[in-house]
Amino acid sequence: MDDFTRKFTPVGGGEQIHSILSEVFSALEEKGYNPINQIVGYLLSEDPTYITSHRNARGLICKLDRDELLGEIVKSYLDK
Repeated sequence: MDDFTRKFTPVGGGEQIHSILSEVFSALEEKGYNPINQIVGYLLSEDPTYITSHRNARGLICKLDRDELLGEIVKSYLDK
């Protein structure tokens, strides 16, 4: 195990964010969690343990910049 902090590069782009968020949502559902509650918990706390490691969901969501993710969610909500 490495003894240094890793920096993840944000993926950017609405389509990629949507794809990752959908994958994370599905993985949480498969494990029996309430995906909305878990994702909101992650967004509010930035604690990755809210997201299951099943299907690499935790690794995927950590690739996203939280501010970009929130921006895309608000944009998507207001566009509808």
